[in-house]
Amino acid sequence: MRAAAEEGRDLADAIGDRFTSRRCRFGLGIAQASNGDLAGAVAQFAAVADEAEAAHDEIFRADSLAYHGVALAYQGDTAAARAAADAAVEAAAELGGLKAGVAYSALAIAALAAGDAAMAQDATEAAWQHLSALPRAAAMQRVIAAQAALAGGDLVVARRWADDAVSTTTGASLSDALTVRARVAIAQGEPDQAERDAHDALARAAEVEAYLFISDILECLAALAGEAGGHREAARLFGAAEAIRLRIGAVRFKIYDAGYEASVASLRDTLGENGFDSAWAEGAALSTEEAIAYAQRGRGQRKRPTSGWASLTPAERDVVRLVSEGLPNNDIATRLFVSPRTVQTHLTHVYTKLGLSSRVQLAQEAARHA
Repeated sequence: MRAAAEEGRDLADAIGDRFTSRRCRFGLGIAQASNGDLAGAVAQFAAVADEAEAAHDEIFRADSLAYHGVALAYQGDTAAARAAADAAVEAAAELGGLKAGVAYSALAIAALAAGDAAMAQDATEAAWQHLSALPRAAAMQRVIAAQAALAGGDLVVARRWADDAVSTTTGASLSDALTVRARVAIAQGEPDQAERDAHDALARAAEVEAYLFISDILECLAALAGEAGGHREAARLFGAAEAIRLRIGAVRFKIYDAGYEASVASLRDTLGENGFDSAWAEGAALSTEEAIAYAQRGRGQRKRPTSGWASLTPAERDVVRLVSEGLPNNDIATRLFVSPRTVQTHLTHVYTKLGLSSRVQLAQEAARHA
């Protein structure tokens, strides 16, 4: 999307087609936000909104104001997000339909970021009146509606919205929908459902590089790991999530703060200050890609074959990747937070599954599948 938007913008600018240029830059802003470039998205939407106003282009003025508010909400500037969303609602008043629905959706997101559940529900209802008959927009609105219902404590309604969202969305929006359903499942005391949804959300977000959503997913998995007794794993995941937020300049929506703080406090009590801080630091030191791989490790692929490259588990593939980088077992163990003995066990399984007998052969096989 980003590449197409940039190419379209350049072509439009070359022939002086400012309307199409704004259209492409608006799409570029959406791609930047989803990819985790929030600062770039905020600047992009603001510039398009200003240019659209000067050109009396109410279509992209309304849309850009709305998405400017959304990007600001993810940055944690809730007052500015609310102001931008209010301006979008005003700009879209005469346009109606999709434009008005998008503006109210932005207002709902600003309210969720600020922790105002009542306003989020009101804005969601207003958005739905405009979007319910538009399949793609309605699918994305269901994600917001599920969050608003969850924030308001109505788990039955939240689950219904979340189920509908998962069945109707695609791409990055599907990752967001799965994450919301995972949160609802956690609140309903269904950890197995929550874990499946969170892992599916992580796989989808990683596939389409929607890094904006990764921290929320990792925090869901961290809460689940803590409840299941994986206390150091949970602390690492929380640390990784926070580090990613800091790198992209994002915040957690305030509606989720209470659950987060309770989980972290419980882990501190269980691990002690030193144990918690050391595990958190290990997670915070991971890159985004490493954090994703760490979270995915140990979750076996269903119906995996017994031999060949496809038979390798996520943990085994991590070991293979690091062997290919030339790391010895002790260094691999340090990187993966496991013992050298565990690394050797993984390697033994890998050699058996692939019919290999040396690290050189393994590196060559990994190169063929890179």
